[in-house]
Amino acid sequence: MELMMEHLANGFLVMLLITMPLVLTAASIGLVVGILQAVTSVQEQTIAAAPKILMVFLMIIILGGFFTKKLTDLMQESGHLAFEIIPRQGEFVLSDDVVLGKDGKYYPKSEESDIDKFMKNPGKPPYSEFQQKPVLKKTSPDSQSRPNLMESNKIMENRR
Repeated sequence: MELMMEHLANGFLVMLLITMPLVLTAASIGLVVGILQAVTSVQEQTIAAAPKILMVFLMIIILGGFFTKKLTDLMQESGHLAFEIIPRQGEFVLSDDVVLGKDGKYYPKSEESDIDKFMKNPGKPPYSEFQQKPVLKKTSPDSQSRPNLMESNKIMENRR
């Protein structure tokens, strides 16, 4: 969890690093134009908008490569965390006799198909009699099976 919070803080830092030059540029241009309007007694709102838009666009052109590099680095780090680091933190998988239902809950695996159950029990909701938690087992280090995203979420919920 600390790893995710640290990555979230890093994302906020990149966001501030990208937006701060643009906001400061717009604010400083607005201040200069406001002082000039006060000195000349010209109180037109559209006069301040054009220089702000022009300077912010110019800053985006000048610093665009830096912004792209920072966002690319953040996305690569996010992908590395999502697909390499986080899945390896817990090496648990569900046992073979448990299946994930369409509602996101885990149910015991049965040999009978869903269609057969509906045909034999009309009006009865599927899986209504099962209210048990999934059974987790520790995998061996040489095992190639890894939990999928839904299984990982349930495992993390059970750890709390």
